[in-house]
Amino acid sequence: MIFFKIKFLLLEHRHPAGFRFGSHSTDLIIKGKSEKEKNFAEIPQIERRVCPTFAGHRPKKRLFRWKCPPGSVKIKEIRETPAAPFRGKRPIQTEEHPMDYNKAALEMHETHHGKVGITSKVEVKTRDDLSTAYTPGVAEPCRKIKENPDDVYKYTFKGNMVAVVSNGTAVLGLGDIGPEAGLPVMEGKAVLFKEFGGVDAFPICIDAHDAASVIAACKAIAPTFGGINLEDIKSPECFEIEETLERELDIPVFHDDQHGTAIVVTAALINALRVVGKKMEDVHIVLNGPGAAGTAIIKMLMTAGAKDIVAVDQFGTLYKGCNSAEAHKNWLGEVTNPRQIKGGLKEAIEGADVFIGVSRPGILTTELCKTMNKDAIVFAMANPTPEIMPDDAKAGGVRVMATGRSDFPNQVNNVLCFPGLFKGALSVRARDINDQMKLAAAYAIADLITDADRSEENIIPGAFDPRVAEAVAAAVAKAARETGTARL
Repeated sequence: MIFFKIKFLLLEHRHPAGFRFGSHSTDLIIKGKSEKEKNFAEIPQIERRVCPTFAGHRPKKRLFRWKCPPGSVKIKEIRETPAAPFRGKRPIQTEEHPMDYNKAALEMHETHHGKVGITSKVEVKTRDDLSTAYTPGVAEPCRKIKENPDDVYKYTFKGNMVAVVSNGTAVLGLGDIGPEAGLPVMEGKAVLFKEFGGVDAFPICIDAHDAASVIAACKAIAPTFGGINLEDIKSPECFEIEETLERELDIPVFHDDQHGTAIVVTAALINALRVVGKKMEDVHIVLNGPGAAGTAIIKMLMTAGAKDIVAVDQFGTLYKGCNSAEAHKNWLGEVTNPRQIKGGLKEAIEGADVFIGVSRPGILTTELCKTMNKDAIVFAMANPTPEIMPDDAKAGGVRVMATGRSDFPNQVNNVLCFPGLFKGALSVRARDINDQMKLAAAYAIADLITDADRSEENIIPGAFDPRVAEAVAAAVAKAARETGTARL
């Protein structure tokens, strides 16, 4: 058995076949121990996904190269197997060693001391430069803004700058870890704003646990920013914070954990229903986990036309008079569950067309899936372990499956929404982000999947699809103008 070692180099040149993966690409360099020419079978599907240009090549020299997108390579070792009855070819076996993201993240953050920084748009190399960028010249734009406050958009970064605000009370799956520990996440969010939408964003982690303190802090910094993205703030405080800021500020305020998730879920469901030939207004939907994201999903689906939604929490279904300790759940009990189904998930899901989980791992079983309607749709979005694994759902008769994970088809990922959403809102100086703008974003995402391309395993664009942010931005800007919230 012959082994091949692989190492990775960052280079800046084009692939011989003409492909290019950004300014930096990664080479797989495979060195054989034999000078003899080796015939290689087609690389299995998983390797084609990891390295699209890897398949079909037949190396003839001792040093072979294939280009792969940076960060996408998982293969550490390739092993040539003994000859097999395979038309004279020798298949390749691979041993996949997944990247240690925890270790890599520590190295990245330590090396760069965080992920974001301030870069000047202008040079200051002469005395004239200094006098123009700072005193005395800077006084003139100050005077202009004083005369006309809207000129702040003309003379400063406000028009393309978003505050990413968190108090660190609900960070990922880590819980209440505080503002300092939450800062790497907020930095990461700022990176995604810039990389995917071209929007500048600044992370602001505040030491404020009650709603009133968070509201006061956001109102105090609002003059600097064109919009505020609330992030990782626990429920139920997040509801009051967002609602108050939306009412009292004249810039867009958006809690991505709620509405970003809701918009992408709605986009995915629009296409899933197209695949199975059902309509939003006709299907029976069960949502498990009516917290911040779950509540926003229900609101968004109702805006999109859904009429039969049942919410299920850890105590059972929500219905009129359920007397939950949480106000938003009592509201959900009033506006959902038209058949007043009582019981748990078992009772709610029988005959359901759609299951949406934003709850905990393993809550949905194959047996429960079997009780759903024909051509069932399941979105299991608990991370990192979903409510049910795709294979188990398929075994239960589920036709369309989506998760929050990148290693399964149909990843529901907020990055499809918030960069383009803010890009569009900022472009027209929107005063807020209303339901029509959110629904427009959902349809913009969904409509990127054409009738020809749509399938059970392709209901939503990938995170790196370059069309997404522009499509969402255009749709959001149009909706803002049509609803009267745009100032341009």
